[in-house]
Amino acid sequence: MPRIAADRLKQTVREVFAAAGCRPPEEERVAHYLVESNLVGHDSHGVIRVATYVAWLREGKVLANQKPTVVTESDTLAVLDGNFGFGQTIGESAVKLGIEKAQAQGVAVIALRNCGHLGRIGDWPTLAAEANLVSLHFVNTSGAGNLVAPYGGIDRRLSANPIAAGVPRAGTWPMIVDISTSAVAEGKIRVALHRGDRVPAGSIIDPEGNPTDDPRVFYGPPPGAILPFGGHKGYALGMLAEVFAGALTGGGCTQPGITRLSNGMLSIYLDPARFVDNDGFQNEVRRYIEFVKGARTVAADGKILIPGEIEALNRERRLAEGIELDETTWRHLTETCQTLGVSPLVAAG
Repeated sequence: MPRIAADRLKQTVREVFAAAGCRPPEEERVAHYLVESNLVGHDSHGVIRVATYVAWLREGKVLANQKPTVVTESDTLAVLDGNFGFGQTIGESAVKLGIEKAQAQGVAVIALRNCGHLGRIGDWPTLAAEANLVSLHFVNTSGAGNLVAPYGGIDRRLSANPIAAGVPRAGTWPMIVDISTSAVAEGKIRVALHRGDRVPAGSIIDPEGNPTDDPRVFYGPPPGAILPFGGHKGYALGMLAEVFAGALTGGGCTQPGITRLSNGMLSIYLDPARFVDNDGFQNEVRRYIEFVKGARTVAADGKILIPGEIEALNRERRLAEGIELDETTWRHLTETCQTLGVSPLVAAG
């Protein structure tokens, strides 16, 4: 597979979105978060999305250069309308507002609706953790993201509904949880499709409800569905995320007949220093992580990782070695560059 340095890839993606109509700093934000997803190993939310984002811009399904509108606000709460702007812009603005309120008041809740694709949700608790805040985020898709069958069902009725959380750690990378409540994220099915791979068994079903590991069957036509992770447990969490991020934000829960992808996100921010002594909090987090990592491993050469650690390791390695892109993603990027008059990508030698 072609390999490219992260900074070069980011520059090309920035030029693509500038040519597509994004003004500073939006084109930089979109490029940053997409390439960051590749760096940490989540290619499903990286530059594989570029061609789709540009198509959405042309079709008016996402709007460039938008700012969130404040619907209602207090010292600790805000409801924001994203005006169908890029999630990388609107999401960052919403998170920064939550950080500002939590730093001032100790706690904050931000409800965001009508936002373009928010990308890798793990970016948002990471941003909060860098400001020494604990955070929890629920996300849904009210329209085009109808992908997941309910527990015991066949037809699509939920979106992938990720839940993410972050814990700051003094002097090192934060503990980040970022999980889809579906057995697999749709973007990872798309990556498997591009690479000619199968998806994990028990993740998807065909249009009649039969298990399959073929991503082509999932996309159809007619399409199949993704299963919830962990059976009824993931289904229950997905329903909660749907209500928290959809009904409570005012953006709406998953429904048929809508072709525009719209994300909602409910975010809760906490300042640990308002609850306990901050040094004591950090010491207890450190002690507990050491206790967990000290568990015996099944494999003789095994290693216990904590949430967010594999992303930190991937980032270090890919910064040094470059980012590999599958041939389909490379081709789509090249075609998008040609369409917009941007210099094409050149693989590392």
